Amino acid sequence: MDGSDVESPHKGKTGLRRIWNALFYSIEGLSAAFRHEDAFRQESLLALVLIPAALFMPASGVGKAVMIASVLLVLVVELLNSAIEATVDRISLDNHRLAKRAKDIGSAAVFLSLVNVLIVWVLVLFA
Repeated sequence: MDGSDVESPHKGKTGLRRIWNALFYSIEGLSAAFRHEDAFRQESLLALVLIPAALFMPASGVGKAVMIASVLLVLVVELLNSAIEATVDRISLDNHRLAKRAKDIGSAAVFLSLVNVLIVWVLVLFA
């Protein structure tokens, strides 16, 4: 085996070591997003308000869980959108229709996740 069949030299860890490394990579990713992405900071602050608020709302446990999950989904989608944007910018900073399309689609995903929060909260609290 000459190593040419290995996908990535960074994929060698297994078991608990992989999980431990993944934890720190995740913390680094959250930290980078908070430092470099204005939208992630804003949505994190929104989550800091909405998640505790959900716990005090007159809703069932499942309702509260769905409300919190909808807020966390925004953060997940924003992280993916930021990763797409960083990757596109790494490839090229030139204006290109496919780069614009990728960024616009990522932005649309964030928008839909925010609309989802609104719909979920209205339905849980008023339906």
